[in-house]
Amino acid sequence: MTTVETTVADLRTEVRRFLADELAAGSFRPSCDSWIQGHSAEFSRKLGDRGWLGMTWPQRYGGGGRSARERFTVIEELLAAGAPVAAHWIADRQTGPLLLRVGTEQQKQAFLPAMARGRLFIAAGMSEPDSGSDLASVRTRAVPTATGWRVNGRKVWTSHAHRSHYLLALVRTAAPDGDRHAGLSQMLIKLDAPGVHVRPIEVMTGEAHFTEVILDDVDVPQGMVVGAVGDGWRGVMSELAHERSGPERYLSTFPLFAELVAGRTAHGEAALADIGSATARLWALRALSVQVQDLIERRSPTDTAAALVKDLGTRLEGEIIDITRRACRPGPDPSDSGPLRTLLSEAQLAAPSFTLRGGTNEILRGLVARGLGA
Repeated sequence: MTTVETTVADLRTEVRRFLADELAAGSFRPSCDSWIQGHSAEFSRKLGDRGWLGMTWPQRYGGGGRSARERFTVIEELLAAGAPVAAHWIADRQTGPLLLRVGTEQQKQAFLPAMARGRLFIAAGMSEPDSGSDLASVRTRAVPTATGWRVNGRKVWTSHAHRSHYLLALVRTAAPDGDRHAGLSQMLIKLDAPGVHVRPIEVMTGEAHFTEVILDDVDVPQGMVVGAVGDGWRGVMSELAHERSGPERYLSTFPLFAELVAGRTAHGEAALADIGSATARLWALRALSVQVQDLIERRSPTDTAAALVKDLGTRLEGEIIDITRRACRPGPDPSDSGPLRTLLSEAQLAAPSFTLRGGTNEILRGLVARGLGA
């Protein structure tokens, strides 16, 4: 093994040991879609205390100064175990890297160390009512004031805003003037500020991780603009590269898949063929996702590859549910409250969102086609 491979292998063993201890202590139950629905501020703090948040960030900002491959290893082990990582997810995955790239020194000092300790949580304020996948149609507007900006508008499908400290909101600061991507900016808005109203939205699982955020004459200091005014679209696109390419895009239903295989409930050659096919595709997607992380670390273009990971990965996540159904025909006993039935129920209720969040598959295929010159 190379030094890097040895470091990664040792880290993987450490994470697995930690997860085994937490499971034994009953601090969490493995669940599907745990990076969306598994919110535990306490668990996030434990990860921060171990140095497993902000792992690639510079140490002067509270980060670990470690490699992207090491971070990837921790993330995939947490997701594979169905651990509750939603609380810190946006801050660690996309807001932190954005601040490192375009944030002011004051913003980096104020936000990054607390994020890396699992003490500061961020919600992503991109989507809006009636906009669908057309992110450039943002209507939330910010007008300049003597001390900064006054923001009015609405954001929707904003995960865990009711449990977060700040909203990173995409707002319109100038008329588009023919280019809808121009005149957009990003701002960090305190979620307990006057004029901010957060309404949880309950989904089919009974969870209320989605929210609607209403911004009614909210005053935002000038120092809370992230990046240059009017350059928000570029920042959002860089965040989406992180959002679309990680292991969460093919591991949301992995706890179900692992339980299916470990439980030996599959019978017949067809079921085994399904499991073998899914396993091969998981490994291929993992290889592509690792390559995208390497590209991100080198600051190389990732749009096409990230879109492929998201499109292919979320489709496979849904197919794992179908594989489990077919393998268990006529299906788990309705009276069975075991882990397979519980995980299958969770996955089925979450599945409609897989190909929507982070950009619909149709949008992603358009990105891939343009990236390939079509």
